[in-house]
Amino acid sequence: MLVSLQLGSLIAPAYACGCGAMVPGRESRVAVDRETSVVGWDGRTEQIVMRLTVRGDAPEAAWIMPVPHRATVELGDPEVFSELSGLTAPAHVTRHYFWPRDRDWPFGGATGDSAAAPLPGAPSVEVVGRERLGPFDVARLAANDPEALRSWLTENGFDLPDRLATALQPYVDRKWEYVAVRLAPRDGTEPLRGTLDPLRLRFASDRPVYPMRLSKLAANPQQLELYVLAAHRMEPRGRIGGDAPEVTYAGRVDTRAASSDTDALAGLTGGGPVFLTAIEQSFPRPELIDGDHELRAAGADTPYRTEIFEDRLLTVAGTPAWVLALLAVAGVVGAVVLSVVLRVARRGTATAPGAR
Repeated sequence: MLVSLQLGSLIAPAYACGCGAMVPGRESRVAVDRETSVVGWDGRTEQIVMRLTVRGDAPEAAWIMPVPHRATVELGDPEVFSELSGLTAPAHVTRHYFWPRDRDWPFGGATGDSAAAPLPGAPSVEVVGRERLGPFDVARLAANDPEALRSWLTENGFDLPDRLATALQPYVDRKWEYVAVRLAPRDGTEPLRGTLDPLRLRFASDRPVYPMRLSKLAANPQQLELYVLAAHRMEPRGRIGGDAPEVTYAGRVDTRAASSDTDALAGLTGGGPVFLTAIEQSFPRPELIDGDHELRAAGADTPYRTEIFEDRLLTVAGTPAWVLALLAVAGVVGAVVLSVVLRVARRGTATAPGAR
């Protein structure tokens, strides 16, 4: 996802990811240039692998990811994204045309290529676990009050905006839990830049979901890029406040570990055939986002691949076919004319003696 999203409630700009909310420390800036996510679902368990590419002058930043059930978190395999990019790359299709166009000779140039139970008692936060994973300080939390959650995050170094509590209320009402992530290099001085190690979340889920609700805090348009691995072709149940989702790839792939091209995917899916769906969606007005992406099986497992067409002038051995065709026509016409001339000449020769 390409994002550069400013929240006006802080002294320094803050940025929101499609799956949660990211903010830097005060007096610093951070931007998520790209967020790519993979959702894998086997009917009982969902996995989300996320990779962020960031820039700015912030030595640390934080974001929060709501999840419907208790999650485990570990570093993901970056090769997953390389494999998915290769599998879903558009097909390049060459279309030939016969007659020359503006850019072709003789007009313009030469020929060529062109839910967990509620917590009892007073509002509180339960720390399910806390780990250090590469550049990430990860806290897995359960809370029954958004203000208590925000307070815990602030007290523990996750400097998130005050109005995040309001945005979290729907998740608290549904008894979701949270993965809070603080991005901090080990030396604590270098700014966050470049592509970070991916994170892999795993949690129980009877239906696949991709959290998007917190992105309504963003001020600028967002672009979602999502890969979904499941038994069938998948689609979002609705637009949730954005443009119509667009499928850019759909097809069955074999992720058995024996395939050298899909080794990393085999680790994510368990191996074997799986249906891969790539989805893109624009959110011109993120304040209209009113829910999370709930994914469902499409009506049919219809394969699809984006095609990029390249139009080329039809040539034969490097010569434009239209030139050869005109030469052939000219040759035929010339032969006919020559035949007529010779026939007339022979008739004239045959009748010449009778003229005496």
